[in-house]
Amino acid sequence: MPAWPGDRTTLPVLANRTAPAQYCDRTDSTLVIPYPAQAMPDAAAYWARNLRYLWILLAIWFAVSFGFGILLADAFNAIRIPGTGFKLGFWFAQQGSIYVFVVLIFVYARLMNRLDREYGVAED
Repeated sequence: MPAWPGDRTTLPVLANRTAPAQYCDRTDSTLVIPYPAQAMPDAAAYWARNLRYLWILLAIWFAVSFGFGILLADAFNAIRIPGTGFKLGFWFAQQGSIYVFVVLIFVYARLMNRLDREYGVAED
């Protein structure tokens, strides 16, 4: 089991593998891997914000797909989409939730890019 001594962890080097020199501890044959939290000290805050974004976007998708497409379909079927004649409840069940999901993917990507820049882990 790996040890977590502060800012790094050490794992045994496999017998027939060689590691780059910067990751080798010369005193004993172990592979030194930087501890991820050291690179980003606020990892817990970053992850909490990421999960908050996920839950909000999933709640929106659930409301649109299940709520509008199934639970409220009869109420929305009284409304027709202008120019097509389709009932709005049918449209949400068949197309609307898919369109909303695609839009939410782009929203999530934009939110995460902004969050990455804020925490200094952007992939510029």
